[in-house]
Amino acid sequence: MFAFNEGVDRYAFKPVAEAYNFVMPEFLSKGVTNFFNNLDDIVVFFNQLLQFKVADAVETSARFVFNTTFGLLGLIDVSTELDLPKHHEDFGQTLAVWGVDSGPFLVLPLVGPSTVRDTAGLAVDWSSFDPVFNRQTLQQTLVTLGIKYVDKRANLLAASNIIDDTVPDKYAFIRDAWLQRREFLIYDGNPPDDEFSDDELFEDELLDEDIK
Repeated sequence: MFAFNEGVDRYAFKPVAEAYNFVMPEFLSKGVTNFFNNLDDIVVFFNQLLQFKVADAVETSARFVFNTTFGLLGLIDVSTELDLPKHHEDFGQTLAVWGVDSGPFLVLPLVGPSTVRDTAGLAVDWSSFDPVFNRQTLQQTLVTLGIKYVDKRANLLAASNIIDDTVPDKYAFIRDAWLQRREFLIYDGNPPDDEFSDDELFEDELLDEDIK
C-alpha cells in the first residue's frame, strides 16, 4: 500500500501541488491553509472536551470564534496574534488518553500512515465532528477534500523533497517519524524520555509542517 500511495503521489498529487504553488499567490494559499485549520478547530474542541481539557477547549472555542468573525471565516489567523495558539487533538489521541492501545502500524490508501487506533479515531472524527464530512453533500465533500489535501500536499513539498533526496529507506523513515509525532501529540509535547531521542529530532522536524 505504501508503494501504491507513492505512485499516486508521484504522478498525481505532487504535480498538482507543484502547479498549485506556482499559480497561487502566497497570501491566498496561506488563506486556504488558515481556513481549513479553522475548521479543524471544531474537531479539536470536541476532542479536548472528551479528554477533559476544559481550559484548552475554552481557548480553542475562542480561537474559532475570533478567526471566524474577525478573520473572514478563518482566512486570516487573528487568534495567534491574540495569544490563542493552535492546538492539535483528534479522536485517535482521545482513544490513547483513554488507554486504548495503538495496535499495528498501517498504511491506508491515499490517507497514508496510521494505526488501528488512529484509523478508528479518524472514522469517528470524520463521521461525527468534521464539518467537511457531515455538513455537506457528497459532491461538495469531494471538492472540499480535494482543495484541502492539495493545499496540505503543497505545504509539504519542501520537506518531501528533502526526504526524497536524503533518505535511503523512505518507508522506515516515514513510519518512525509519524509514530514519534503521534506520541508527541498524545503527550502534548512532553512524551516520556524513552519515546524521543535526540537522534530522532531531525525526522520530527521534517514532518512538523504536517500539523501546521
